[in-house]
Amino acid sequence: MKKIVSTGNKDTRSGFGAGLHELGKKNPNVVALCADLIGSLKMEEFAKEFPNRFFQIGIAEANMIGLATGLTIGGKIPFTGTFASFSTGRVYDQIRQSIAYSNKNVKICASHAGITLGEDGATHQMMEDIGLMKMLPNMTVINPADYNQTKAATIAIAEVKGPVYLRFGRPVVPIFTSPDEPFIIGKAITMIEGTDVSIFATGHLLWKAIEAAEILDQQGIHAEVINIHTIKPLDDEAILKSVLKTGCAVSAEEHMMNGGLGDSIAQLFSRKLPRPLEMVAVNDKFGESGKPEELLKKFGLDTPDIVEAVKKVLTRK
Repeated sequence: MKKIVSTGNKDTRSGFGAGLHELGKKNPNVVALCADLIGSLKMEEFAKEFPNRFFQIGIAEANMIGLATGLTIGGKIPFTGTFASFSTGRVYDQIRQSIAYSNKNVKICASHAGITLGEDGATHQMMEDIGLMKMLPNMTVINPADYNQTKAATIAIAEVKGPVYLRFGRPVVPIFTSPDEPFIIGKAITMIEGTDVSIFATGHLLWKAIEAAEILDQQGIHAEVINIHTIKPLDDEAILKSVLKTGCAVSAEEHMMNGGLGDSIAQLFSRKLPRPLEMVAVNDKFGESGKPEELLKKFGLDTPDIVEAVKKVLTRK
């Protein structure tokens, strides 16, 4: 099998910060708004270099969404920044009514998503955000896997004419995608080719899926690992092509099982190509305080859990 190696470790939120700063240099219409979390969102460089295009809103997330919406009317491309729990749940009404319904060109950028936020606990560990955002008409939903891909995604979404939800995280994770790889919204990337099972992974769990594929390969099970960085629009063609070859699938995500990537894949299978599917995701539980790696283990989102899910789905082929 193809060996994928890590070239270092860095948090995905830093990829967002780097991408936003680069965008600021390229596009004078890009503006940024933050809800009192400049350091956490890694927005310092943009704010320092482009002070006239940066707006510190304070702890007033609903107001931030309203201001961002208004800025689009003048041709600006606003990027809003705060934690995922505040980027979605706290301001869902404003996003639905002001941004999605009106198809406004706002980029909702959410850090500290999922359970790997860690010690801040259940109130901040947003694991329903993908479901909330993907159900909104006009909304594009993106969940990149590492620093390089998050930087590329941040730059790419500036070209989308309409609302985008960009999700990334706090923990330091392996860097394993190429810094030169173009980010094509809505196009899945095959990381490892295989014939026995398809593993569709997104965000932080893509690296876990790669680790699982290496373990499975040593046991004679050849898994195909596909990076689903765009949840909506979903790359139906790539998913169906893979599962038509392998006959079964596992989805892996740092999100609630209801409403996440696995949910979207299950809907696709039911409509187009019924095949066995196992989902590695949080099953109807709130999170809790703890270290990221410990929480991944406790909530069944670790490498061994993906291996177990593969072996389970193989019995259903």
